Amino acid sequence: MEKGDFCWRLTQLRLNKGVSARDMSLSIGQSPNYINGIESGQSYPSMQNFFYICEYLGVTPQEFFDVGSTNPTKANELLRIAKTLPNDQLDHLIAIAKAMKH
Repeated sequence: MEKGDFCWRLTQLRLNKGVSARDMSLSIGQSPNYINGIESGQSYPSMQNFFYICEYLGVTPQEFFDVGSTNPTKANELLRIAKTLPNDQLDHLIAIAKAMKH
């Protein structure tokens, strides 16, 4: 993943969570402009801070780098629910998802 992609992905996941860069920075114990600095490409987080960022966003590091999943938190929630459904309801859910994709 290139630096610009990393910055974009962080912004995307933060916006999915509905939190400002300032609030996120403070929530992970950093200065108010910390996340803005990363999103603007001025800096990268340390490995430890990257793990804090992932935890805060509710994603695994793998999900962070999976740019094919626009909102992994919601996808995981849907998967957790789907695992509890009987087969006929799963078939309906699959049909709905396929229809929405087209």
